[in-house]
Amino acid sequence: MPSFAPPAVLLALALCAAGPAAAQQTQSEEAENRARLLKTLPQDAAKRVFGSVTEGTPGAARTIGAYAKGCIAGAKALATDGPAWQVMRLSRNRNWGHPQLVGLIERLAKRAPQVGWRGLLVGDISQPRGGPMLTGHASHQVGLDADLWLTPMPARKLSDEERETMSATNVVAANWMDVDPARWTENHRNIIRLAAQEGAVARIFVNPAIKQALCRDPGPDRGWLSKVRPMWGHNYHFHIRIACPAGDDACVDQDPPPGGDGCGKELSDWLANQYKTIFGPKRPPGPAPRPLPLSAMPEGCQEIVLTQ
Repeated sequence: MPSFAPPAVLLALALCAAGPAAAQQTQSEEAENRARLLKTLPQDAAKRVFGSVTEGTPGAARTIGAYAKGCIAGAKALATDGPAWQVMRLSRNRNWGHPQLVGLIERLAKRAPQVGWRGLLVGDISQPRGGPMLTGHASHQVGLDADLWLTPMPARKLSDEERETMSATNVVAANWMDVDPARWTENHRNIIRLAAQEGAVARIFVNPAIKQALCRDPGPDRGWLSKVRPMWGHNYHFHIRIACPAGDDACVDQDPPPGGDGCGKELSDWLANQYKTIFGPKRPPGPAPRPLPLSAMPEGCQEIVLTQ
C-alpha cells in the first residue's frame, strides 16, 4: 500500500489552495477549500487518510456517522497491558475507542476471572480517529466496536513478537455447523454471557456455530441470548458493540436486536447458508467493492482528518 500524506500535509495543501488570506477565511471559504481538496484525492482516500493517522484528536469524545461509515473525535487508547488484559497486533494501532467502550473493556477484563476466564486478549477496536481501515473490517469506524479473542489471556506477559504472530483459537468444528468440543469450553460461554449482561453492550457478533452452542447451553437464563447475533467469520473472536453514547447526535445508531433468543429459524438459515457457502459449488467472485472516497464520509469526519 503506497504511503499517503498525513492530515497536517493535507491541511497545508488546502491552505495553499486558499492563498495568503487563508488565516482570515470564513467558514464558508474553509468549506469551499475543503471541497476543492476532496476533488483532488484518489477514490480510496478515506481509508488511506484515516489509516495514516497515528494520534487521536484532543477534547471530548464525539462519535460521528454509522458503525460502518463514520469516525470518532477524542478517542482514548486502551492501555496495551492491564491487570487482566493484553492488546494484540500492536503494529496496527487499533486500540483506540470511545472512553465508554474502553472503560467497559477494562471492567469486563477485571470481572472475567470470576467466570473462569483468566483475562482478555483484545483485538481491533478502532483507529485513532476511527474511519475505514486499510485492511479488514467494514465496521469498527466510530470507536464503539471491539474484538475480543476466544483465547484466554496467558498467565504471563506476551512479547511484542508473540502479539504479532500468535493465532487466536478457532473454536468452530470442521463442518462449520457447531463448535469443536475439543476447544469449546463452558468458560467460552461464560465470558460471552458476562459481556452480554453488560448494560452498555447492544450487540455481540459470533459465528452461527457458536450461537448454536450458546442456544443449546445458555446457563441459568436465556435473556442475554437476544444480544448475541450470528455473523460470518467470528470463529476466532467475539465482537462487542455498544450503542451511540447519549448526547452524540451525529452518531447513527442501529435498531435494537429483534425480540426472542434468536435460536430458531434465523439461526438455522445462517447455519445452512454458511455450510452452502463453504462446501457448496463455488461461484465466480463478484466485483470488488468500490473504495469509499473521503467526500462520501460525513462532513464532520472530513473535518477531523483535514483540519486537526
